[in-house]
Amino acid sequence: MSLTTLPLIRQLRLLLAATMAIALIGSVAVNASAARSYLLTQLQLKNNDNAQALALSLSLSLSSQQGDPALLELAIAAQFDTGSYERIHLATPGGATLVDKRASLERSTLGAPAWFVKMLPIEVAAGVAQVTDGWRPVGTLTLASASGFAHAHLWQGTLRSTGWLLFVGGLAAVLAGLVLRRIQAPLNATVAQARALSERRFVTVPEPQVPELREVSHAMNAMVQRLQAVFGEQGAQLEALRVQAQADPLTGVSNRAHFFAGLQALPLRDDAPPHATLLLLRVRSLMQLNRQLGHGDVNAALQALARALQARHTGLLPPGRLNGSDFAVLVHGPDAEAALAEVARHIDAVRSALAAWPGASVSVGGAAWAADTPLPALMQAADAALVRAEARGDFALALDPTPGSVRVPPLGEADWRQRLGRALQPDAVGVASLGAFPVVGRDGRLLHLECPLRLRLVDGGPLEPAAHWLPWALRCGLSTAVDGLALALALARSEADGQPRCVNLAPDSLRDAGFVAGLRSQLQAQPRAAALLWLELAEPAATAQLELLRELGRQLRPLGVKLGIEHAGAQVGGIARLYEAGLDYVKLEAALSSGIAGDTSRTSFVRGLVGTLKSLGMQVMAEGVADAADAQALWACGVDGITGPAVPAMV
Repeated sequence: MSLTTLPLIRQLRLLLAATMAIALIGSVAVNASAARSYLLTQLQLKNNDNAQALALSLSLSLSSQQGDPALLELAIAAQFDTGSYERIHLATPGGATLVDKRASLERSTLGAPAWFVKMLPIEVAAGVAQVTDGWRPVGTLTLASASGFAHAHLWQGTLRSTGWLLFVGGLAAVLAGLVLRRIQAPLNATVAQARALSERRFVTVPEPQVPELREVSHAMNAMVQRLQAVFGEQGAQLEALRVQAQADPLTGVSNRAHFFAGLQALPLRDDAPPHATLLLLRVRSLMQLNRQLGHGDVNAALQALARALQARHTGLLPPGRLNGSDFAVLVHGPDAEAALAEVARHIDAVRSALAAWPGASVSVGGAAWAADTPLPALMQAADAALVRAEARGDFALALDPTPGSVRVPPLGEADWRQRLGRALQPDAVGVASLGAFPVVGRDGRLLHLECPLRLRLVDGGPLEPAAHWLPWALRCGLSTAVDGLALALALARSEADGQPRCVNLAPDSLRDAGFVAGLRSQLQAQPRAAALLWLELAEPAATAQLELLRELGRQLRPLGVKLGIEHAGAQVGGIARLYEAGLDYVKLEAALSSGIAGDTSRTSFVRGLVGTLKSLGMQVMAEGVADAADAQALWACGVDGITGPAVPAMV
């Protein structure tokens, strides 16, 4: 690894370490060299001075002792034994040695390491003086001080200076580390901010005090704010297009075209209700109310009626306004009795909403909805019931008695819990299966298989789609067991055939930390299948659980799992929040796909929505594509894939 490929902070640390090491070595070298020069000077002076002093002493001794040579050797030996000399030599004028005293090798080094002595040699010229007896020259005295003492002093001084320099260097390293940490914190924050942007999350960071880093952080924060503003503007524009294409301008509920498109596409959804009632609500004598109350009060009454219907709306299809006086709403529940009870609550809500306008009342007609009932027949039955209700007076209700298609016999909650619990056992064989509905790209390539779970609730009975039992599974708190079984089956199938599969998750599973942890462990144990797994939530659930969805993405995306939402289109105003969730794909609801070929306003909305979502790095697919004309219109809008009756199922 080259130095340039290392992280910046590590490069700075290495640079500081190298600088401090060079400074330390240089300081020690300079200090030792200066000390050596000083010692050389002192030894040279000592050699000269001691040689002159000893020569003078010897000369005086010779004069006072009548030139006895033995005295010379005794005096020189006494001086040498002080231990400060390497050699004292006295020679006659003719060169003959009179006295020669030399120190041993051990004495000359005196504890300094050999490498140190070799690296910093101390070689000083010996002091020379003349010894005389009166006017008669006796000889030449050569005196060399022992360098071992100087080396020992130099070695000890070098050790002390090195220790102090290391201490000071350590303090400098600690201070440099604190400064680097202070610099690293905003750098790490900026890196995390950039990484968050790559993960489609908006994060702003505090601006540091360092001018250069403050400019970088300021620029990054400004870019994040601009992106938020851009996505907010795009979301607002798309919401305006959605309202124009789908909503009634006065009341804000779905317009006639969008409501019928959603109603017609409802059977194509795997979470379609098993029991539902289509209600038609007609404001009685609307023209007379306009004359009595005025257009302003009548409009306020219609808006209050729409708000009451929206407040009661908990199903898959939002309420709609079919014309000036008629509203429609699909009311459903887990069974027929629950659906009828919900109808009664809708009537009470409408009555309360219109209480402030004297003379304002409605008549309500309803018909039982079933997935296999043609839309014209359903509307004819509801219209007939509405006619009967109008004949009965204010806030009257009439229902068409035609029952919906119910394949599973009516059961109590205890029976449902027992049957679902038996079907959801991991070791149950032949009671659970996955559907296989392909999502294909423009070139016909398979993107993934949608795999709704089917359960056999009665021995020998058929495998029932989720629409027949899922509401009861949610009521019984079995959503995590349902999702766990579907995921296990999908992973096993993908492991076997290598096909990518998509599984829908319930919001309750997302809130269960144990479920998410178990899923992560399961995916880690099956990396090949994990890379083929697509997970999705319905748009309302994803919007309500955005933080949990974001955390799910952080947990599973490193394993190769793709994350998205289905049935999207009603809440496009929150597009910036969708970006923050880090989604990989979005599936547009069937109400947007059904009949799009003949609806220019809806085509414009879908084209704008697809362009915006793709600019955020998401794949866009369309659900419920029923015919080739709609498929071509969707391809023209730029979608990446389609699914629905126009694409043959793979069983």
